[in-house]
Amino acid sequence: MNEQEHENSQAGSNYAAENVNGTAPLSSNGAFNHHTAKGAQPLYRASFEQRRIQPYAQIIGWGYHIPERIVTNHDLEQIVDTQDEWIRARTGIQERRVVAVPQETTASLGARAARKALEMADVHPAKVDLIICATSSPEHIFPATASIIQDNLGLIHAGAFDLSAACSGFVYGLSIARGHILAGDAEYVLVIGAETLSRWVDWTDRATCVLFGDGAGAVLLAASDVPGGVTASVLGSDGSGAELLTIPAGGSASPASLETVSSGSHYIQMDGRAVFRFATRIMADATRQVLDKAGIPISEVDLVVPHQANKRIIQHSVLRQLKIPEDKVYVNVQKYGNTSTASIPIALCEAIDEGKVAPGDNLVFVGFGAGLTWGACTVKWSVPVEKPESTWWKNTQRQATYQAAAARSMWKRAIRRIYSQMEPLTLSRPERSTEEEQTT
Repeated sequence: MNEQEHENSQAGSNYAAENVNGTAPLSSNGAFNHHTAKGAQPLYRASFEQRRIQPYAQIIGWGYHIPERIVTNHDLEQIVDTQDEWIRARTGIQERRVVAVPQETTASLGARAARKALEMADVHPAKVDLIICATSSPEHIFPATASIIQDNLGLIHAGAFDLSAACSGFVYGLSIARGHILAGDAEYVLVIGAETLSRWVDWTDRATCVLFGDGAGAVLLAASDVPGGVTASVLGSDGSGAELLTIPAGGSASPASLETVSSGSHYIQMDGRAVFRFATRIMADATRQVLDKAGIPISEVDLVVPHQANKRIIQHSVLRQLKIPEDKVYVNVQKYGNTSTASIPIALCEAIDEGKVAPGDNLVFVGFGAGLTWGACTVKWSVPVEKPESTWWKNTQRQATYQAAAARSMWKRAIRRIYSQMEPLTLSRPERSTEEEQTT
């Protein structure tokens, strides 16, 4: 390394060590100072060598989006044989959000949540290296919903893939994102949980239609030299329970046919009692395991954000078994129902909005889902929770960025259509003259 390269590397190292999220440097005691760093660039970019030596995966941006249409328990009383009191007593759910028009899809919800996460972090879309979309209701079997979101947002340098681990998917995604960052393979990773489960629900089945809702949440993780962020994770699976929560048809084992459609095999099917027993045990076990792995006693946990499937599951697992006080467990299942992979990021965003998260807090995310799968992770929150100042100029720039992404996508599609209509080049061997044939 020559002298100039050494100076550049040292400058990048100093900047990364002093700044998080481009707005709030750490003071000597590790607390954030909100009165400095004006004019700092959006997000640090530490040198490759430094990221390899001491990387941390910080959550620096977050956002969520939910459909406007509300379906209450009283609305469901008009559809199936159920009652508001029964639904509240068994699940804690009062209402859920449901997509209302064809244009609202898993990708569209995920893209809007991702935009808000990028705006919160004040990061340009071109800086994102990887998109992970956890979903149980993808746009298609393939292509990946993540690729559609990538195109929508103009994340021109990002790889993209979908992650299928059912309701545990968001925690799985955080673990994978952390791994990429710690390996030095990515600086910015967007993790999205997005669902339109209402389109996979049999609205005549009162056992399942009362449970699920639609929505999306997203977080942006960044490589950092500031200790904290996603510090530990525990992932698990027990495929012997795969049939307990499933959509039987539509895959290679049972392709779509008149029989599968007429039998309702493309809808969610669940053994509610078996899933309840599994969930109440595994939520507590996974929380204990990840806290042991992170070296954090339960008494030092500031907030648990569990998968929002059923209020009784949360009460029987996190509250009763772990003895964590109710004010340290965030619950919003009453408003949205079970939004699967989106439930934890949506709950995290609302907890932040309500002032329940602050720098220095120890958080736990824990979930379970079909598979059967489960996952938990610990997060040492290390970034400010105040929304960055928004100006008309920044808003204009952002809109221009997304309009340019849409124009780029349209241009590429048009070029492909033109090429597809052109006659292919003639690759056949040219005819040889009689003289050439006689010579050979």
